[in-house]
Amino acid sequence: MRLYQMVVKDITRRKKRVLYASVGVVIGVATIVAVLTIALAGETSINSQLEKYGANLMVMPAISNIDVGLGGLSLGTLAVGENRIPEDKLPEIREITDGLIREARGIKAEGNIATIAPKLYVNAEINGTSVVVAGVDPQEEHKLKTWWRVSKGRYLQTPDEALVGATVAELLKFNVGDRIALNGREITIAGILEETGSNEDYQVFVPIETVQEAFDKEGLVSSIDIRALCSACPTTEIASAINGKIPGVRAVAVKQIAETEMGMLEKINRFLLALAGITLAVGCFGVVNTMMTSVHERIKDIGIMKAVGASRNQIVKIFLYEAIIIGVAGGFLGYVAGTLLAYIVGPLIFGGVAVSYVPQYFLPSLVLATFVAIIATVYPAFRASKIKVADSFRSL
Repeated sequence: MRLYQMVVKDITRRKKRVLYASVGVVIGVATIVAVLTIALAGETSINSQLEKYGANLMVMPAISNIDVGLGGLSLGTLAVGENRIPEDKLPEIREITDGLIREARGIKAEGNIATIAPKLYVNAEINGTSVVVAGVDPQEEHKLKTWWRVSKGRYLQTPDEALVGATVAELLKFNVGDRIALNGREITIAGILEETGSNEDYQVFVPIETVQEAFDKEGLVSSIDIRALCSACPTTEIASAINGKIPGVRAVAVKQIAETEMGMLEKINRFLLALAGITLAVGCFGVVNTMMTSVHERIKDIGIMKAVGASRNQIVKIFLYEAIIIGVAGGFLGYVAGTLLAYIVGPLIFGGVAVSYVPQYFLPSLVLATFVAIIATVYPAFRASKIKVADSFRSL
């Protein structure tokens, strides 16, 4: 009878003990797989949200808050600085953005590269209700908001047209073709947006020139959204250059806003992986204990094998084969259990994010579990190989 056949026969005879030995490995591997799977889903969700937002950079007025007080009495804060950006700074922002992108990507072609979408926000009363009116550049905004879908009517084409958010249209009973007054200027509703689930549903979008004229804000914008042509473009460098060369504005790279969330996610992952490592260590001791018990139970069998000519290497191989079986079984069950755990816990952590199984984790799960089982078996196997024939007779 070959060694592996003996091992399989012995494991079949001691199913419960082998199962107990693999439980710790299963829990450890399952925890690691679940953490990595959930982390990957969370990272994908964050990146998709950033991609959905559209802009790589946001340029806002450089307003600062100063604490105001009298003696030891605090009188609140005072906002210092202009709350609008002069529109004549747009060409300079364009020059800095496109210039750095050309330099970083080696682009020789002339013309505009980045999408630069200025916005002017004002509060207006429409049909007795206060509504946020967003003045936009229709062409640039359309490039930026790739997720926009017009449910009724069409997109903006002329200066005296408006595009209405889904919630505003529902609350104020707007239809395509209705005329509304913006500070005395008549405009026509050209289309109604599909619901986006963001604050865009509560806004009315009008060409920026129209809003500037109607509300006496010529030459001013509230903010500027910039979308570079690639995710690898030097957005941080662009933001730094804009902040350094253009006074009165503050540019922020959107990926910097996400770094805090990503950093917190990474810290949580490290903590959970540390717990998984502790669980694996406990599982390792469980395998050691099971194998040591197996050695004591099989002293007689080992002595008989040695009496008929079995070598120390063959004795060691028997225990290592058992460890491989325990490791493979633990890795497989751990991968399945970890994936199921990720499906259950993932949506609770990231608010309904879709978690999918990651087949790339299957082979590493088997390797890790097998490695842990083999390491845990080295000492028991060594002890088993040192058993003498005389010791086995004394155990009878």
